[in-house]
Amino acid sequence: MRVLGINALFHDPSAALVVDGKIVAATEEERFSRRKHGKRPVPFSAWELPEMSARWCLRSAGLTPADLDVVAYSYDPELALPAGQLGLDDPWDQLRQEYARRAPEFLAEALPGLEPAKVRFVAHHVAHAASAGLAAPSGDCAVLVLDGRGECSSQLAGHYTGGELEVLRTQVLPESLGLFYEELTEHLGFLRSSDEFKVMALASYGTPRFTERIRDRVHGTGDGGFRSSGVRWSDFAPRREPGGPYEAVHADLAASAQRCLEETVLETARWLHGRTGASCLALAGGVALNCVANTRLFREGPFDDIWVQPAAGDAGTALGAALHLAAERDAVTPMTTAALGRHWSDEQLRHVLEEAALPYEEPEDIAAAVAEELAQDGIVAWFQGRSEFGPRALGHRSLLAHPGRAENLERLNAVKGREEFRPVAPMVHAERAAELFEGPLPSPYMLFVHDVADAWRERIPAVVHVDGTARIQTVDPVAEPLVARMLSAFERRTGLPVVVNTSLNTAGRPMVDHPREALECFGSAPVDLLALGPFLIRRAKAFT
Repeated sequence: MRVLGINALFHDPSAALVVDGKIVAATEEERFSRRKHGKRPVPFSAWELPEMSARWCLRSAGLTPADLDVVAYSYDPELALPAGQLGLDDPWDQLRQEYARRAPEFLAEALPGLEPAKVRFVAHHVAHAASAGLAAPSGDCAVLVLDGRGECSSQLAGHYTGGELEVLRTQVLPESLGLFYEELTEHLGFLRSSDEFKVMALASYGTPRFTERIRDRVHGTGDGGFRSSGVRWSDFAPRREPGGPYEAVHADLAASAQRCLEETVLETARWLHGRTGASCLALAGGVALNCVANTRLFREGPFDDIWVQPAAGDAGTALGAALHLAAERDAVTPMTTAALGRHWSDEQLRHVLEEAALPYEEPEDIAAAVAEELAQDGIVAWFQGRSEFGPRALGHRSLLAHPGRAENLERLNAVKGREEFRPVAPMVHAERAAELFEGPLPSPYMLFVHDVADAWRERIPAVVHVDGTARIQTVDPVAEPLVARMLSAFERRTGLPVVVNTSLNTAGRPMVDHPREALECFGSAPVDLLALGPFLIRRAKAFT
């Protein structure tokens, strides 16, 4: 059973391939088009067919479009209601629905040899649910999807047993925790449907003094649903213009809204546990990328274990749609890694370097050479193996730095062109994590925040956020042997079992995916060393 999954609506277009129940490949279109979140220029930016990522997924498995048994499209236009009927102001709704209805035709044109009849629609939130519930390692589990919107709802609460989904609750629009947070994001001068994580970071600098007033509009309803619409943000703080100054009131508003989001998610999860009695909860949807809310749910919620889809946003619906249809015939293999994207052989990487006429080295141990540079306080661009599926850099397309230098936070934010309040993350050996961090462990996908132990806060200041937390990545030496070796080599030199890890990109650009993009980023940013597979390129030698 060969299933290609496609996400093309709203944002983060993507493709994923599942063969005989096993996840073979998954990637976002932005990694090919170089348009962040896959968005086309205005006026119409809410639809893009992931042609390049779909073709790559097929090539990576040696398949042609004609070889596919089915294509799973993660939106069902037959379930959609007009935006006005849902209480939404969306001038592109009618055009979006028309594009969705014509998806079989468009896909057949983009993938010659594909029969349009092989395209099947999968409801948006069912695709989200499958991306978590069928991919989770625990088997049977409760599943909670929270995002901006699907066809006509913003939530799905359900239960997976034996690979079958029982839907227990949905929330009809316009009530939407995702849209609630998007509207705040826009009010605070950030990009809507893209920059919600900036609001989460800003919230740590504020005091939640508006919580009671916002809670009047944003709260659970006791039956697994919630209310979230009708907040007038200007009643709390003036609108911040993009690029304008931040005021304390903006951080306070972010903190207050974040608090209400957490409370509502927690109440919804408690209701779901009461209906299912499940020990594990699987999360998906854009709201599941809010790692602060995830951590509160872990600490105060009723579930023993929480698993979050690494590509929890709309990109993950391509994978979920494929898994949903694959499960009709095959037993689905749980997801064990987010490294599902493109990969280059050592010889291909060497060819790129020789084409660029750059001096390079091939050390005996790339991990040890990088650790030595980091120990000397160099910034390293790290390009290794298959690229990550989802928004987090997990040691394949990363910028690395020394965590013991507080100024490295400012250095990295300057390299990337990011806001000064944005934190960077630590990667740490899974077996050492409990010594330094308190929270959900292991945490291989950076989807929770952890309290940094008092004894370590002054030793690794670059990765400690203003509230004393860090969004960690635990590294399993079996799953990530090269990263684990680099961490061990760095600890031998410094006594620190942690390295700073942030995504390999600059402001407004998708994560680096191709080796040529790694060279471009290296050449345009103050990075000291590029580790491209087994090869090293030093700035001092390359640009003299």
